[in-house]
Order: sequence, then C-alpha cells, then structure tokens
Amino acid sequence: MNTQYKDLANCIRFLSIDAVQKANSGHPGMPMGMADVATVLFKDFLKFSPSNPSWINRDRFILSAGHGSMLLYSLLYLTGYKSISLKDIKNFRQLDSICAGHPEYHPNTGIETTTGPLGQGISNAVGFAIAEEILKSKFGSKIINHKTYVLAGDGCLMEGISHEAMSLAGHLKLKNLIMLFDNNSISIDGPTDLAVSDNYKKRFESYGWNYINVDGHNYSEIKKAIKKAHSTKSPTVISCKTKIGYGSPNKSGKASSHGSPLGSEEINLVRKKLNWKYKPFEIPKNLLNQWKSFGLNGLKIEKKWNRIFLKKKKQYNNFIKINFNKGIKLEKISAIKNPKGLATRKASESVLNSITPDCKNIIGGSADLAGSNNTKTKFHEILKPKKFNGNYIHYGVREHAMCGIMNGLSLHSNLIPYGGTFLIFSDYCKPSIRLSALMEQQVIYVMTHDSIGLGEDGPTHQPIEQLEGLRAIPNLNVFRPADRYETIECWELALKNKKTPSILSLTRQNLNPVRYNISKVNKCSYGAYEISRTNKKIQLTILASGSEVNLALDVSNELKKYKINSKVISVPSQEIFDKQSKNYKDKILNETKLKISIEAGSKTSWYRYVGDNGMTFGIDEFGKSAPYKKIFEYFGLSTKKITTKIRNNYRT
Repeated sequence: MNTQYKDLANCIRFLSIDAVQKANSGHPGMPMGMADVATVLFKDFLKFSPSNPSWINRDRFILSAGHGSMLLYSLLYLTGYKSISLKDIKNFRQLDSICAGHPEYHPNTGIETTTGPLGQGISNAVGFAIAEEILKSKFGSKIINHKTYVLAGDGCLMEGISHEAMSLAGHLKLKNLIMLFDNNSISIDGPTDLAVSDNYKKRFESYGWNYINVDGHNYSEIKKAIKKAHSTKSPTVISCKTKIGYGSPNKSGKASSHGSPLGSEEINLVRKKLNWKYKPFEIPKNLLNQWKSFGLNGLKIEKKWNRIFLKKKKQYNNFIKINFNKGIKLEKISAIKNPKGLATRKASESVLNSITPDCKNIIGGSADLAGSNNTKTKFHEILKPKKFNGNYIHYGVREHAMCGIMNGLSLHSNLIPYGGTFLIFSDYCKPSIRLSALMEQQVIYVMTHDSIGLGEDGPTHQPIEQLEGLRAIPNLNVFRPADRYETIECWELALKNKKTPSILSLTRQNLNPVRYNISKVNKCSYGAYEISRTNKKIQLTILASGSEVNLALDVSNELKKYKINSKVISVPSQEIFDKQSKNYKDKILNETKLKISIEAGSKTSWYRYVGDNGMTFGIDEFGKSAPYKKIFEYFGLSTKKITTKIRNNYRT
C-alpha cells in the first residue's frame, strides 16, 4: 500500500517542483511536504466530481496556505478537472494563467476560493461549513451531507483571524469541518519557534475542536485520523507533522525550501532520492489513470445523488430564488406616505423587515452589534449549535472572521450573506472585503454609525478616512444613502448586483427626507443625481452624500437669499457614478464652473469632481467626543459657516 501512495504523492511533488522551477518563482516546500496527506484525502475520502465542479453536495477542499498553490493545481490536473491542463501548469505564475501564484477563485473550476492572505481560507471554510448545515437543515441529509476540508499552515494559525473563526466554529459544533494542519514548524523567517510557542492541542481543544496528532508522511496514520474525524460531533484539527520540502537532500525541513525554486541541481538529487525516473512534467500513464479514477468514483456518487435530488429540486430552486421586489415596492410606498426624519440604519432595518419573509436564502448577522446596526428583525431565527434552520448569525466581536465567513457562505452556494458592524471597524474587515470584491461575490456589508454624527463615542469610533479606503477597492460599491428612500434604493441595488459586493454606509442620527415622490427609475443606480435647484439658471453645483445631503439643501436655500442659485446633487455611490456615460457626467458636473462638495469625512475623493477651482467641505483630522450637532459646528459643517465661505470665495 505504501508504495502505491508514495508514487501517487510523488506525482504532486514533481509537478510542483517542476512548475516552480520553470517559473523561477513560487513555493515548492509545502506541496512537497503535504503531498502524502493530500493523496490520502483525494484517494480515500474526498467526494468530488471533476466533470461537474459546482456539484452542490461535493466535499470542499480549501487551501488556506495559498502560497502552496501548486499542490491544488496538481491535484486538479491529476484528477481530471478540465480547468487545469498540463500546459496551464507549465505556465504557472504567468500572465493570465489559471495557475496563478496564489489560488484565485474561478467558478466551476475546482478552485473554491481565493487564498494567499494567511488565515482567510480558515474563515472561508467556516462559512462553507455553516452553509452546509443551513442547507442540510432545510433539505435533509440525503441531499446535503458533505465535508469541508481546509489545509492550513503554521502561518495561517498565527493570524488572528484563525482564532476568531475557529472559536465560532467550535461554538457552533461544525462537525463536518476538518482542518489539515501542515505542522512543519517552518515559516519564511525560519523555525516557527522564533515567534511561536503555542500548545496547539490545548488551544484548539479550548475552542471546542477535536485534536489528532499524526505523522504527515505515514499513510496509515493519516487515513485513520480522517476516518476518526468523520465520526466526531465537533470540528477536528488533524495536526500533520511534516517535513517542508520532503525529499530534498539539502533543503528538506529548512526555510530555504519555502518560497524559492529548489534549483536544477537539487531537483536532480530529489529525483534520485525519491526514485522518480521521469522527465520534468512527465506523469506516467498508469499513475495518471489512477488519479483520474478517483474523480470517476465521485461521478458515480453524483449520479446516484441526482436521482434523489430530483424530488427536492423544485423546493431547492424556490429557496434560492431572489424575491425582494414586493418588499422593496412596499417600502418605497411607505417611505413616501410617511415622510419623517429617520436614521438610515433604521431605514435599513425596515427594508430587512419587508424582504426577509420572501428571501429565504439571505443570511443576516452582526459582530455583536445587532441592536445598533439594526440587522436583526422579527423574522430572523438565530443559528445555534445543532439548530441551523435559521437565517441569522451572532458572530460575536469577530469582525474580521465575520467577513471571511460571509465570503464562504456566498461561495458555497446561492446564499446571500449580510453582516453588520460600525463603519470604523471596516478597518478590521478590509482584507475580507477586498477578497469579496476580487472574487466577485455578492456579500453585503451593513456599516452603521458612519460619521462624526455618532457623537459622544468620540474619535475612536468616528470614521474619517474609512470611506476613502473602501472607495479605493476595485469592484466594490460603497453606498451612502441620504434618507429612507435612498436607503431602499441602495438595498435594491445591492440585492441586484450579483458580482459586486456592497457597503451600506448608514447613519446613527435621524435624517430628514430628501425624496418625496415615488420614482419609476432607481435614481441611486446613476450614482449621482439632481434632487433640487433654486433656479433654472444656476451659478453653483453642490455635491453631497448621506447625512450631508440635508446640509447641502439648507446651504442651497440659504445661498438663494444672497442671489447665488445652485443645484444639489446627491451622490450615494461614487463608484456607480463614475461608470455613467460622459454625457450624463457632464450634465451633472459641468453645468457650472463653480462646484463644492460636502461630506463629513476625508475630502480626497471629492477633488476630482469639484476641480481646482472648487471647494471641499469635510474633515481631514480625527473627530471629537461631544453631541453630534456641536461636532458638526466645530468642524465647520454648518449652514452658516459653509454659506459664509462660499460667499467669500464666489463673488457674483
């Protein structure tokens, strides 16, 4: 048996070694060290179907230690996935190759998620495992009964996100989640004992995980451990003691094999030591056929499963159907019939109350701020250990893990996750938000208390530069609605955008309505639009977002007293506005030479709209602790102070 496993594992090792060498770049050490574990997993346990990589009931294999990407590419090629050819592997790390330096998610390829920032894959895996439990509770274990495996390294477990995610996973008793820990005790700088002396067993058991130690090169031990993990009632860590760069006479067990090619001379020595008599990229036909047979076994399982699924297919399709139009329509009518001052976080809650009953696949949550973010409604049921027939997750004070987990929920199937925290804490969420955008996932981030308007909590909680940082992320829509009606429209856009994550930046303080009529067109879909003008002929354009649109309207009306006529443009989303036609943007921006912007945050992104002769009213320093109206006055964001500055600068 050992010879068979060893030969199969060596296919992974040498494809990885050769690809890194040809690219003259990459990480050969981890694939060489974990090849034995991966071989046992794919040969004896993993349920997958290369002809249908998106099969809903497949086991998920997530490579959190994304630098070892050649392990994944080798496995996909060897088992017969059409997404990865030998030519692709030879183009490892080259322009437009699917075999990128770190795994990049592509639908229907076997690459389940984008990894590389260490620890992210762990949080994604927790999201996958939660999604599996949710679907199982709704459709039964004959339809949904798969495992989630995540391969994590020493570095992944040093990252704080690993603690957050694993703690929640243990609390929820996600028994179908199995971590394969590549415990090779080496990181880039050298031995991990330079920085770590954790007792892993005690650490993971304190989370509520099972912990199993194995020799990562002993096939029998690996097999027994995975089998044992299948029968537990909690998530399991299998600590695989491996040698990084296994098989390399001079670099095995050393940091030198971590992130650099071995070199042709050393590769020849590895071939000799492991008795591999084949040329670079050559896989003997008998071994390739064995690898492909593992995928064929999965195809048989999938065909059998399909016969069972047919009975539930209609129910499943109804579950994943997005049916928010009725709720959105009712909200718009209500907003116009009942015009009153309302915080946009409360307006968001009202939207959720209207859409949640009809949108069964929307999974809500908050990082211990449900009452402040207004993310939980009377229609939500909380997910609990052994009780997953709900639609709301209490993430605890774990902002980073929450966002990584939401990526996993989104990637798993057709679930649409949203999660809430304060906008200031988007700094904790940023790496996961960035990956949502990179992977084109429909994840919705509800970020409340979005400015100095939160008042007395002070500068530690008052966002200044956060909107600018989020707006700089490609493929991310940052929405900052000005009233209840705009909040409804922004939610509508977030639910329609299937390949773009959304930030909903919402106020704590009440805002007066700026829209008083139902519109057939979603005006927020333009990113910016005119809401008021004091005369047909104007001298000034005033741009504003969110809570400052009310202020802009007051300024516009005050300026009229001094015969300075203006129009007010609400800018709920700069990203969407920037995508509009030149004619539309000219209509908004170029009617007047004089332009100003008002936003209670960093001014940076507004300069491109107001131009060299324009004025920006914002904040480029930290906030203050005081009642919010006094803070706005302190920073010059008042009708009187803005009007005075405009009059002093723009003589008519």
